[in-house]
Amino acid sequence: MSLKGLNKVQGRAVEAVDGPVLIFAGAGSGKTRVLTHKMVHLIQDGHYQPEDILAVTFTNKAAAEMKERVMKLLKTDSLPITIGTFHSICARLLRTEARHLTLSPSFAIYDVQDQMDLIKVILKKLDVHKDILGPNAVRSQISYLKNKMIMPSAQLKKARTKLEKTLAEVYAAYQAALRENEALDFDDLLLYPLELFDKAPKVLEKYQNIWKYILVDEYQDTNRPQYFFITRLAEKNENICVVGDDDQSIYGWRGADISNILDFEKNFGNCEVFKLEKNYRSTGHIIEAAASVVKNNENRAPKDLVQHNGDGEKLGLIETHDEMEEADAVVNALEKEIKLEKRNFSDFTVLYRTNSQSRALEDAFRRSGIPYNIVGGVRFYERKEIKDIIGYLSLIVNPKDTISLRRVINFPPRGIGVKTVDKCVIQAEKDNKEMVDVLNAPEVMGIR
Repeated sequence: MSLKGLNKVQGRAVEAVDGPVLIFAGAGSGKTRVLTHKMVHLIQDGHYQPEDILAVTFTNKAAAEMKERVMKLLKTDSLPITIGTFHSICARLLRTEARHLTLSPSFAIYDVQDQMDLIKVILKKLDVHKDILGPNAVRSQISYLKNKMIMPSAQLKKARTKLEKTLAEVYAAYQAALRENEALDFDDLLLYPLELFDKAPKVLEKYQNIWKYILVDEYQDTNRPQYFFITRLAEKNENICVVGDDDQSIYGWRGADISNILDFEKNFGNCEVFKLEKNYRSTGHIIEAAASVVKNNENRAPKDLVQHNGDGEKLGLIETHDEMEEADAVVNALEKEIKLEKRNFSDFTVLYRTNSQSRALEDAFRRSGIPYNIVGGVRFYERKEIKDIIGYLSLIVNPKDTISLRRVINFPPRGIGVKTVDKCVIQAEKDNKEMVDVLNAPEVMGIR
């Protein structure tokens, strides 16, 4: 295929198709262009069939855009490449191979709110007061342990304090409840395939033969389970290409392990390494400022980004004492630009790191009469009405999903309160029946 539009390093990275390939892609260096051209090269030059390729990224949006760009380059309307997020690929694999884990193919996938609801039930059942362990803290700790691949039994053995033992017991009860409800949380979607590969080696071999070439985007953000998932799939053919930038690794707080990308050469022998260092996105002063900060990191692969767009304007830095002063400084900067440069409010974007920071900015804008629009808000699938609909659909597919049942049992209002639901749960456990079946005989519990 033509490598027109790629620089020399990008072109060499695209053409490297035999064995492991590590691409360090600095910010704005065209990594998506390299990934998409690499897939096209693999197919167009006859190295692999589209169905032989697995491409993994971290968001559905990125996966969709990647596939769209590849199809455009190949001038086709359909493409049987498997492109998706770790979670979506693992979910599809598990639904196909669920029987090997005595798991229902129609298992439910619990989101954060579903997890919280289940944890609240467990804490109440184990008589753990929220002042000792709150639901959100429990969920975070369980997720942390799963990202480290620490199972309940192992956590119980290593627990030393009463609090650690209580957490381990809640963790064990939580996993048991997920099983009873035929449900998995998002962390389980990454762990269960590893269990599957251990229990059914032929299944692992099947997918090693299906996906002969593997590409992974944003490799610096992979956690331990994701690392093992990719490694197990690639260990037979070793035709794998990972792309990432250790300088952009910011998700350590949710389990991302930067050693995955820094140790890739050790884990895969005869690895070719490419560094994309020409920045096409930012100007020289911005690149220089960023480099002066990130160079202080102790564990990083050395890179020397160079600008493509000239030096540009110099950066401005304003130091403030608190968030209110910071918001006022933003307002003053906007008003100055509007008066001196004759700009409009719609010409500006204010970026902030966390949602909690918007409050001070909103207050400052309102005081100054500045119109604003917050981009984002409540996500579509987190809206109550959508979760209620999904709850009904999930219950139809999986009657064992008691969390979905609790969500919809009194919506629309039917006069069924929390105490009534608790009675049903107790009766279901006593009769060893599903909660749905117990609801068909309310008179047994003295409910009218």
